[in-house]
This record gives sequence, structure tokens and C-alpha cells, in this order.
Amino acid sequence: MLLQSRSIQNRAAVHSQGSTLRGQVVRADTDHGRLSLNRGLKVNCSQDTPREALAKAARNAACGLACAAAFLGPVNETLAAVQQAYPDVAMLTAGDPVKNANALLRYALPIDNKEIRTIQRNLEGISEDLRVPGVKFSGVSKAVNTSLKIASKQQNKILASVPDQNKDDAKLLLKDLVAGLEDFQVIVSNKDVQEVPIQQQAMLDLVGQIEEDMLSGYPFEVPAQYASMPLLKGRATVEVNLRLVENPTIDKAQMTIVLDGLNAPVTAGNFVDLVQRKFYNNMEVQRADGFVVQTGDPEGPAVGFVDPKTNKVRTIPLEVYVPGDDAPVYEETLEEMGRYNAIPALPFNAYGTMAMARSEFENNSGSSQVFWLLKESELTPSSANLLDGRYAVFGYVTEGVDILEVLKVGDMIESIKVTKGIENLVNPSYEE
Repeated sequence: MLLQSRSIQNRAAVHSQGSTLRGQVVRADTDHGRLSLNRGLKVNCSQDTPREALAKAARNAACGLACAAAFLGPVNETLAAVQQAYPDVAMLTAGDPVKNANALLRYALPIDNKEIRTIQRNLEGISEDLRVPGVKFSGVSKAVNTSLKIASKQQNKILASVPDQNKDDAKLLLKDLVAGLEDFQVIVSNKDVQEVPIQQQAMLDLVGQIEEDMLSGYPFEVPAQYASMPLLKGRATVEVNLRLVENPTIDKAQMTIVLDGLNAPVTAGNFVDLVQRKFYNNMEVQRADGFVVQTGDPEGPAVGFVDPKTNKVRTIPLEVYVPGDDAPVYEETLEEMGRYNAIPALPFNAYGTMAMARSEFENNSGSSQVFWLLKESELTPSSANLLDGRYAVFGYVTEGVDILEVLKVGDMIESIKVTKGIENLVNPSYEE
């Protein structure tokens, strides 16, 4: 399943006279129980008006061109022409996507504080300066100085977004941030290339903690029909211990994954519940093809977790949250809802993005099969990843992500354990 399934494909759609031709469709290969990248054409009837069909065609053509760019070479002139003809498509192709897992998790926090977000963007932007040959220290210096000015002079505005119960902690973190930024100034003045990224990450960690202190209660109500399911009402961190069976140089490896129940409570809660059941312990990697790494298909005929209380496969609905919405979208893809420009809070931007697999034609068939994406967003426009809104992302690998590249079918997940945030799991189905 990327599909729960048993298959995943990229999807590039082109509308023509009321019909939709879909190439490289993400779909389930039900003969094998897990994802496979299939390529083919599928025709879906469309009831769109000519104007709507044309708009969709433009959007999907932009997606297709972006995918083709990876294989056919530069298509800058073509993309520019598409953007000029259809201005709304510019949203899909403008700007570089955020690809860092920790940055994506910070931006996914449901907070609204201009000052702390400005500090965050300034510090994250240092990474671009470090890529300039010889290092662009003027840019690094400006980012650090501006961040220090905000952190020291606008503390009241930052703390205004922190609920009373978290203010003392946030004040201490702000104090550490100011001191750390002052140390950062010294590092920059010494042009210490080695220390800059280390201090940058340390400061961003503090910023992330301050942003988490701004959370006040759970951001939305889970719909009643799903409220009794295992839910992760917050975030949790899991440690994945791996054993590589036939790798000549690596025997053991470990990954750290942050699961985001703030934006995907049902999906993340389902996974944590299964982790607590030790469902994934001693389970093999079942797909590793350079596109995704997938696991979670249990032995036997069932393609998901069989609840011992019902003797049926436990399934969960498709769940995608778009910032600004009152709650996640359930049971429908964003495309099915006509929200072609909507960008999920948890996009498929980072190498190691973790999502729930499902059957192609059954949005609500996710159960236990999960996958990690091994491709970044170069294949697609920054705001139009072809998987966004079609599969439920619920976490990112934050440490040890490189091991995904060398995992093979048959390698073993020895164990997964929750190291932080288990208190955020409600309605667990397992017994202590």
C-alpha cells in the first residue's frame, strides 16, 4: 500500500474534453499487498465545465512538466509560459520547498507569532549562505544580528503568544536563545565555518521549543465518528532499531522519527498504538526500490492489523490537514475536493517523509502499512507534490535518515519504541 496497498505511482493528469487521462497513477497492486510503481493510463469521467477543465489541465500540466524536467532536462521557458498563461499556476511552481524535516515540523506547529517565526526563518536561511563557495558570512552575520535584536528587544511580543502555564519555561528558553545568539556573533566574527552550522542547529532547537511552548490546548476537535479511535493529541518521538541482513559494512542502525499528532491525530495515533502493541517488532522491510521503503504488511492473508477484539482488519480514514482549516479533511483527497492549490501542513517535501499506505480506490483503507519517501521535491513544483493530499503524512525522520537509502527487502525492524510523548496517546487499544 503506499497504497495500503500495494502500490504507488506518481500521478500526472491532463483533462481533455471532459475526461481525465492519468499517467503514472498511484495505485494498489492487490496481488502483492504492498506498493509498486506502476505506469499506465486511466480514464476518469469528469463533470467539469470547460473553464474548470481548462484550469485543471493547466495545473496538472504544470505538475507534469515539472516531473518531465527531471528526466528531459531544462524546461524553464515552458514553465514560464505556463505561468504567464495561467497566473494561478505560479503558486505551484514558485519558490523552493522547505525540505528539512525539523523545519517542516516547526512550520507545522499551529502558532501565530510574527517575531519567533522571523527568527526561525532568519536562522534557517543561514543554510543557503553556507552553500555559497567560501561561505557568505555577510548573510550569516545579518541573520544572527537581526535574530538577536528581535529576541532581546521584542521578548514581550514573543511571550504574548505563550499561555501562562508555559511562560516561565519560555522565559528561560528566551534567555538561552539570547545568550546563544551572542555566542553566535563571536563564531561569525571568527569566520568559523565548522561551528556555524552547529550553533545554527542549537539555536533552531531553542526556537522550536519556544514555539512548542506557544501551544495552548489541542487545536481542533476530532470528528465524533473518529473520536474513539487511538488518537495522538500532540507529538511523539519513536526510535526505530534496524538490523541489516546482508549489508557487508552495516549490521545495526537506528532512526529517530517525530510523529505529528497535532496535524494527523488519527493516523499518528493508530501508528503509536501499533508500536505499543509491538506490531512492527521483528517485521521485515517489504519494499525498498529507491522510491519508497515500506513495511507493515503482516504475515497471512490480511493486509493490515487484525484487531483481536473484532477479528477484522482495523482501518482508519484518509486524513489531511491544510493550515487555516478548522480541522483535517477526512475520507477525501484534496484533489477530489477540488483544492488543487491547497498545501498540507505536512507535505511530502523531506527525504524520509513518513506516510500511511492505502488502497488506490479506497481512501479509508489505511491500517498498518507505512512508507518512507526516498525522493525529495525536485520532481515536482514546490507546492504541487503529486502525493500531497492523496496520502496521510504523519511524521518525519529527524535522525538517521541516511540509512533508508541502503535498506533492502528482508532487512529487519527489530523494534520501535516511543521515547517521548506517549502521554499524548488517548484511547489506546492495547493493554498495559
